[in-house]
Amino acid sequence: MVWLLRKCEKCGNYTLKTDVCPYCSGKVHIPHPAKFSPDDKYLKYRLSLKRQEEEAAAK
Repeated sequence: MVWLLRKCEKCGNYTLKTDVCPYCSGKVHIPHPAKFSPDDKYLKYRLSLKRQEEEAAAK
């Protein structure tokens, strides 16, 4: 399934544009969460990336 809806990181508006927000020219991202799988092969990598991002934000 292809996700068409995007959300602006800057103003929070939803749009169908895939590159920039038409309202404020902010960066857009897919607001839907990733699919859940109980046997997630990449869990340790996502958690380590999240920890690195949190440490970088704390500095």
